[in-house]
Amino acid sequence: MFTVRTPRTIAATAAAAALLLTACNGNGDDGNGDGEDANGDAGEAAESYSIGITQIVSHPALDNAREGFKEAFDDAGIEVDWDEQNAQNEQETASNIAGTFATAGLDLVHSIATPTSQAAAQQITDIPIVFSSVTDPEDAGLVGSWDEPGGNVTGASDMNPVAEQLELLLEIVPDVETVGVVYSSGEANSEVQVDLLNEAAAELGIEVQEATISASAEVQQGVESLNADAIYVPTDNAVVSALESVIQYGQQNEVPVLAAEADSVVRGAVATYGIDYQQLGYQAGEMAVRILVGGEDPATMPVETQSELELTVNPEAAEAMGIELPEDVLGRADVVVGEDVDPEDPAEAGEDDDDDE
Repeated sequence: MFTVRTPRTIAATAAAAALLLTACNGNGDDGNGDGEDANGDAGEAAESYSIGITQIVSHPALDNAREGFKEAFDDAGIEVDWDEQNAQNEQETASNIAGTFATAGLDLVHSIATPTSQAAAQQITDIPIVFSSVTDPEDAGLVGSWDEPGGNVTGASDMNPVAEQLELLLEIVPDVETVGVVYSSGEANSEVQVDLLNEAAAELGIEVQEATISASAEVQQGVESLNADAIYVPTDNAVVSALESVIQYGQQNEVPVLAAEADSVVRGAVATYGIDYQQLGYQAGEMAVRILVGGEDPATMPVETQSELELTVNPEAAEAMGIELPEDVLGRADVVVGEDVDPEDPAEAGEDDDDDE
């Protein structure tokens, strides 16, 4: 069955919006219920905030996280002056963006992905930072611990169930003996996932072949250096930015490609059991609302993860890579790419209609 993966307002955001309205009443309304202050002038509808967004690179997963974050503020009825910056996968640029944000008088910074979050945390210490799309924030040095961040940084992690994903691969292709993975040696989040992949593979008797890269331009060379029965694509920003090279390799060599997140399945991978990045960004946005409106302290806000995971499959991609998805897998899928999708609706078709980056 197909489900549209769009987050909706939940109780926490509604409560935050109520707090905001209460605060506005206390600052400008005379309490007579007519919406006017003591001088008879109409009070301001809501307080506005200035928020900077720093994103490591554009690809559908991270773009969806960004839009989900902004949607949480829209749903809460909060006016925001957004300053959106993209590092184009350049760490020096990410550092420069962080430096600019540090002196820009912002109320909060939203950092998307590990490299930009690290850059922001190093230079911004006096305003809240709420991240999303960071796999292991403790390992990346962003927080003291998952439960007690201890500083001005918290957020929503995209830690994915690597072991369960590998088990899904075996369910789809039972005779897999070797799994190849291409990842960026400069991304801490990727190293965490590859470690988890090796642990899970060892328990299942599968060999892992690794190819490291330093830039998206090296992805094709990296995947061609492998000689594996299947390819696993982690939430590595350099690799996901050049996913088409991996998909093309899988199709030409009839090697199934399993992804760590759903947007890559929409783009041509066979399947995943993973998170929804728009919902992840929305979750981070709700945390930011609680900080700005509810007065919560990032230091005591545990890092959140996504509790509801989705099985997303792409039968056409599977066929292009020489395999057929088992009926059991199809039957329990939350999202079947290509079914009940309105081609005129970019959100349902998995297309990114935001071309301003």
